[in-house]
Amino acid sequence: MQNCAFCSITAGQAPAAIAREWPDALAIRPRTGGVTEGHVMVLPRVHVPDAGTDPEVTAAVMRRAAELMAELPAANLITSKGAAATQSVFHLHVHVVPRRDGDDLPLPWAPQHAARAAAQNGACS
Repeated sequence: MQNCAFCSITAGQAPAAIAREWPDALAIRPRTGGVTEGHVMVLPRVHVPDAGTDPEVTAAVMRRAAELMAELPAANLITSKGAAATQSVFHLHVHVVPRRDGDDLPLPWAPQHAARAAAQNGACS
């Protein structure tokens, strides 16, 4: 797809730090270095805008992400669908984020969860 950064990467037309390759997907390291050591994004070689567009492609990407997660003692698997859900690149991708005890990684939903819990506790007082 024209003007898609991830399509350019899967076509070999843009640079990326490739962590693993399969016939149907790639695992790349985020350009920012990621949020933890070992953070990768798994993306299909075909253009699919998000996880809800093509269940077969999404299943293949999830399978590849699961292969990577099997090598880790703890990890988060994260994807988003739509701008309101924080999706910023509209090519399906799944983040595999290795976790370690005490890493104190603040995930995107943690502040909202904490604020909601505080509001509920305050409403019950």
